Amino acid sequence: MLSAQRSSLIAIVVIFLGLVGVAYSNASSLGGFGITVLSGLFQGMLLFLVASGLSIIFGLMDVLNLAQGSYFMVGAYVAYDAQHIGGLIDLTNAIPDPNLRFVVAVLAAVMVGALLGYLLERGLLRPLYSRPIFQLVLTFGVSLVALELVKFIWTTTPYSWTELFGVRESFFELFGQRFSTYRLFVVGMGVALIVAIALLLQRTRIGIIIRAGVEDREMVQALGINVRAVFTLVFTLGCAVAAFGGAIAAPFLGASTTLGNVFLLQAIAVVVLGGMGSYTGTAVSSVLVGLAISVAQDAAIGTSFAALPSITPMLLLVLVLLVRPSGLFGNSRT
Repeated sequence: MLSAQRSSLIAIVVIFLGLVGVAYSNASSLGGFGITVLSGLFQGMLLFLVASGLSIIFGLMDVLNLAQGSYFMVGAYVAYDAQHIGGLIDLTNAIPDPNLRFVVAVLAAVMVGALLGYLLERGLLRPLYSRPIFQLVLTFGVSLVALELVKFIWTTTPYSWTELFGVRESFFELFGQRFSTYRLFVVGMGVALIVAIALLLQRTRIGIIIRAGVEDREMVQALGINVRAVFTLVFTLGCAVAAFGGAIAAPFLGASTTLGNVFLLQAIAVVVLGGMGSYTGTAVSSVLVGLAISVAQDAAIGTSFAALPSITPMLLLVLVLLVRPSGLFGNSRT
């Protein structure tokens, strides 16, 4: 066990230092290096906002939810719609302050994501807990339906976020370079979510019930606890987190129908890289993959390898699995 943990830590340190070294060697100045690192952390936290829900649902329920990216996409559209003039849920007249309206828009996205997740688990997924292949087919089908509904409601035209608010329009300087404060905001939200979910799972009564229900459902039910209700809560939480991620990402990435597929594939790579079902592994691998994508984006500038950033998560995944077939934290379950 100790040797497995040691090899995981060595792999993490080697990958991280390697990526930082490449970023530094490619940068023309400290400012360029800072941009690469901050961009990597920013992308890593966006990935975590999708992958964390995917990891929680799989780690605690053994359900690989292929519709997770759709909740991220829907969260982005709902937040955009609530923030801007002319949307289905236009709040510009009711809440003229753009800062407060953004908070309400994020909350609205979370509520929509939680509701859709609840309906999926209660209405479709619950009868299929003992049939994993059917779960994959079902959640993949739900993702396709969600995509078509989004196209029907908002069309296929991408939306760029134009409504500015406090954090989105402010900047700071580091190493002589100008950075958007919103990048730091997203990184901070990701870190806060990492800590909050870890505390929920490890330090609260509901977290103890969730982990106990996974290990021995019959015993927990014998204690008078409704395990099905707990699992519904877990699934709803995972979908709400993905919608939250989409809402947080929308001011920077906008809202488009491609968000779901792009972030789902990267999130699956993150979950497998960290170790299926390992929350700790998901948090660590999100940072590594985000930094790797940022380094690849810099390396691809001025070359014919425009697809390098998009395939980087899979390349990193293959590299790690050759050394650690179970992932970085595949032997642990947190």
